[in-house]
Amino acid sequence: MKCLYLDCYAGISGDMTVGALLDLGVPLEYLRGELDKLELPSGSYELSTSQTERQQMPALKFDVAVHDHHTHRHYAGIDRMIAASGLSDSVKDRARRIFRRLAEAEALVHGVVVADVHFHEVGAIDSIIDIVGTAICLEYLGVEAVYAASLPLGSGFVETAHGRLPVPAPATAELLKGLAVHGDCGAGERVTPTGAAIVAALASGCAKPPAMVLEKTGCGAGGKDFADCPNILRAFLGRSDKKADPGDDVIVAETNIDDSTPELLGYAMERLLEEGALDVFFTPIQMKKGRPAVMVSFLCRPEQLDQLAQLLLVETSAIGLRYYRADRVVLQRRVVEQQTEFGLVRFKQVIDAGGNVLRTSPEYEDCRRIAREKNIPCREVMERLHGKGVSEP
Repeated sequence: MKCLYLDCYAGISGDMTVGALLDLGVPLEYLRGELDKLELPSGSYELSTSQTERQQMPALKFDVAVHDHHTHRHYAGIDRMIAASGLSDSVKDRARRIFRRLAEAEALVHGVVVADVHFHEVGAIDSIIDIVGTAICLEYLGVEAVYAASLPLGSGFVETAHGRLPVPAPATAELLKGLAVHGDCGAGERVTPTGAAIVAALASGCAKPPAMVLEKTGCGAGGKDFADCPNILRAFLGRSDKKADPGDDVIVAETNIDDSTPELLGYAMERLLEEGALDVFFTPIQMKKGRPAVMVSFLCRPEQLDQLAQLLLVETSAIGLRYYRADRVVLQRRVVEQQTEFGLVRFKQVIDAGGNVLRTSPEYEDCRRIAREKNIPCREVMERLHGKGVSEP
């Protein structure tokens, strides 16, 4: 699997991302031709690249010269434009996901519905080029999974269409939720809303580079030259080494509750699983003054944390939760169907790194359904189906 690791420890923006990807070997003419499929107003922009340095480190600078500075757009219009374009489905999906994350952050900050979000800098042509251009370059390079280093918070203030805002700007801060961040940098805006949205929407893991066989490296230069570190984004392209990296990163979130009923806790578990939690479990604990309580824990992807945390706080009496990142080692799983004496039944198979089926077991829900239909014990259904699963799909 082709992997891309973005070393954005010094920062990230849309133009830095495109510059780094072009430096990996994407032809500028190819990017121009694909962007023409957006059918933006003729002559509204011009693309160029130049070799430069940031603190003696060579990097490629990607620039968009915009000739139409007055056309601002709503999220709904941008989304329709991308969807109606002649771009590939893969490019459309990635670009629309990035803009969706931006719109959700802006909507929350400004108290409007997502469809009505009015982009200013982010809606300008150069940012549309940066976002869609990133998606185009990723497809050209064959990237299937994106990972990113922790992101710098920065400090100080930045001038925007909404006035003078603290760094990180409110929308950027919202996009950084669930991502790994650090404060090892000086003043200035190190992560733009566009850069944060690219990581939030596309990165399947943060802070830790994947195990891979490195093929190429590229560097994209930012517009400013900071004194504390080179303002560049480095991109590492390679093929994943599954044997060397059999796991993935997850968030473990938990809270202690001593004043909720079992019914409410059970309902909260159901809702967390419905909304995409990887797992939910209860642990009996004893709190101060000897009070019996329950620790509610759930596993999720980093990008799911905010949504699931809010759900837990709303559905239970918890007033807060703690969370941390964890590595896990996982085996592959797949569900296959097979004709049995009870008709078509789904079986879950567990597969090792070499593709060998280690275990096969009938799905509980199918066993439960059959037991009720046939009026026989569920245990008997499971025993009769044991070992009946196929080894290949």
